[in-house]
Amino acid sequence: MEKKFFEAPSSFIRDIKLRVNDLDTSIAFYVDTLGFTVKRQSEKEAFLSAGDAGDILITLVESADNKQKIPRRTGLYHIAILLPDRSSIAKMLKHLVDCNVQLGAADHEVSEALYLNDPDGNGIEIYHDRDSVSWKWEGDQVNMTVDPLDAEGVMEEFDGDTWKQMPTGTVLGHIHLHVRNLEEARGFYELLGFHIVCTLGQQAYFMSTNAYHHHIGLNTWAGVGSEPQPSDRPGLEEYSISFPSEDVRNKIVETLKSNNEEVFIEKEGWCAVDPSGNKILLLA
Repeated sequence: MEKKFFEAPSSFIRDIKLRVNDLDTSIAFYVDTLGFTVKRQSEKEAFLSAGDAGDILITLVESADNKQKIPRRTGLYHIAILLPDRSSIAKMLKHLVDCNVQLGAADHEVSEALYLNDPDGNGIEIYHDRDSVSWKWEGDQVNMTVDPLDAEGVMEEFDGDTWKQMPTGTVLGHIHLHVRNLEEARGFYELLGFHIVCTLGQQAYFMSTNAYHHHIGLNTWAGVGSEPQPSDRPGLEEYSISFPSEDVRNKIVETLKSNNEEVFIEKEGWCAVDPSGNKILLLA
């Protein structure tokens, strides 16, 4: 993992809040299966980090009232957990297979990734990046593929240690969202300073800052014109973007206001809502 994509001058995803049906069930999954640490907990919320010293990456909030996700709605496609290296992916792969977790996997050329769902159907990607010097760029566009994962090659990196917890240095690498309209979403996220670096036809856009392969993915696979997931269902409650400085963040806020986008202040600070109903905390 290269820190330059997750510190100034990059803008990046800092953390995410997910709605779940049963907090205890979700904690068991995120802690016992994935290896997160509960940094603190209340009756209805749990704050998860990678190790005791890590920053909070995921907040679980019990607010879904035992209801299932409604198919074909905007919101979270997946949150992507970036591990420090390939050996960590090898260890995670063996652990998840041993736990009989249903997995998908892919080689994206820039990265190697595992895919799974939490107990409420919230999508999760766990991946590591190949060194950015190996990424293939044509102008300002990076080549990303969806090829089969070389699982045997990955497992050659397995060091024999059992998976115990998310390793130090784990971050949220990106977020991938279902949106109602790609061009509309593109315009909004460009106001936040992100730029398209890869496209999948008219189905998906991948946007980043500082030449990362993507900090934000957007797709219309839930249908063009889809409505947001109701707030009493599992899914994305909100996520945060960390900007390089308060000055940059404040300029973004003014840009949003001048373009008549929804922006407001809550106790955490400035917030915005994208055109598909996804709430974003604007942090510095």
